[in-house]
Amino acid sequence: MTEQWIPKDKQELMSAIEREWILLRAVAEKLTDRQMTSPDEGGWSPRDNLAHLTEWMKVLMGYHMDHRPSHEVLGVSPAAVKDWDFNIINPLLFERNRERSRQDVLDEMMQVYRQLTNKLDSMTFENLMAPRHPDDPEKRPLVLWVLGDTIEHFEEHRKTIEKTVQA
Repeated sequence: MTEQWIPKDKQELMSAIEREWILLRAVAEKLTDRQMTSPDEGGWSPRDNLAHLTEWMKVLMGYHMDHRPSHEVLGVSPAAVKDWDFNIINPLLFERNRERSRQDVLDEMMQVYRQLTNKLDSMTFENLMAPRHPDDPEKRPLVLWVLGDTIEHFEEHRKTIEKTVQA
């Protein structure tokens, strides 16, 4: 297992997030309407992938950063998030978003990304490096969740979208 990259300061973090965001948007913006709604072998279209990313940016802000209850942030029952089982959560989010228009998904994604970057801009690097959970024996910093729900997630879904379009 490789060690996870941790930015040395907030500028490096924000630059890395912006770099991956630009790559994601470039892929999304060049898709035709047909490509945007064509599902891959797993049944997800690029539009579904983008809606998914938006949902998880909301989780990052509401749950991980603001410490609100996860079911409240996700708009699901407490039972749905009890074990943080992505095989339960992600299909719920998929169903909620699958009939939305391309433009609606893109507009919300842009709005939520701006909210997230504004929130990150208002935080100190020290806040981001503090443990996400005070009782975490590993003392994992909040920045790990930031990386997971931005850079890493953007890259993962960008590559999925690129594969879908190339197929």
